[in-house]
Amino acid sequence: MTKLVRWLLGLVIILGILLLIAGMYFFQVAQVRDPKSNQPDTLRTETNALYQYEHQFLAREKQTWYETSNDGLKLDAWYVPADKKTSKTAILAHGWHNNKTTMAIYGELFHELGYNVLIPDNRAHGESQGKMIGYGWLDRRDYMQWLHQIIKKNGQQSDIVMYGMSMGAATVLSTSGEKDLPKQVKAVIADSSYTSVWEEMKHEAGDMYGLPWFPLVNVVSGISKIRAGYTYSEASPVKQVAKSQQPTLFIQGGGDTFVPAHMVYTLYDALHAPKELWIGKNSKHIQSFNDHPIAYREKVKTFLEKYDQ
Repeated sequence: MTKLVRWLLGLVIILGILLLIAGMYFFQVAQVRDPKSNQPDTLRTETNALYQYEHQFLAREKQTWYETSNDGLKLDAWYVPADKKTSKTAILAHGWHNNKTTMAIYGELFHELGYNVLIPDNRAHGESQGKMIGYGWLDRRDYMQWLHQIIKKNGQQSDIVMYGMSMGAATVLSTSGEKDLPKQVKAVIADSSYTSVWEEMKHEAGDMYGLPWFPLVNVVSGISKIRAGYTYSEASPVKQVAKSQQPTLFIQGGGDTFVPAHMVYTLYDALHAPKELWIGKNSKHIQSFNDHPIAYREKVKTFLEKYDQ
């Protein structure tokens, strides 16, 4: 072996080790439970447009529901019955590194509209167990179990709407494409979902870190397969949407750069079922409700009046 070949081989090994170390670091950041996500959110001030939504919902009396995932994790959720007895229930899914308190504003929105409200802590978030974040892919099967618990407790006549924001939007879209989705699910509302974890991670590699996505995202995805049980290409809301038969309202902030706004059009086009699209003008990631509270509420209300009656 010549000196040049040995030098090149050594360089390849060093670069491989550095790439693996970088991959393990980014996997830790992206996919391993962050203790900060276990803590309640900092509450809004009185000047915030959604202050009343948040404080009114958090003050409501809540039941605690539990579920056990297929891989043995104890999951936790809040349940708030509607003021008037109803068969209608909204299940709400939060985003990455969030928890139940993040969803208080949406909980109050659906409570105002007459729904029972169930808000789980996703695995590896809040008071639910788990170390590995599911990015909506592992969570889709957890939500199937929550759906069956709603039906068991509230009856076969249950009428269920799924709502999610960001990773939670990916969760409900991924759930909607499951072949064993209960017939009681009548509609889906997804605010700011990515098309796939693969595409989102490619975007974030450049947007947040200024790095080329190849081969780093490939390495992190491979680590995910080993440690979390799924690759980033598997975790694909757009593939699930293509199998869904549920009326779906897609919401996206027009100024979103965290989940690029163009992704919503790919998701919208993939669905072969009744669908609507609403863009929050100039809104950043998951800020459409905050920026346009009256228009947001009206859009959700009219969509549900059309598809959940």
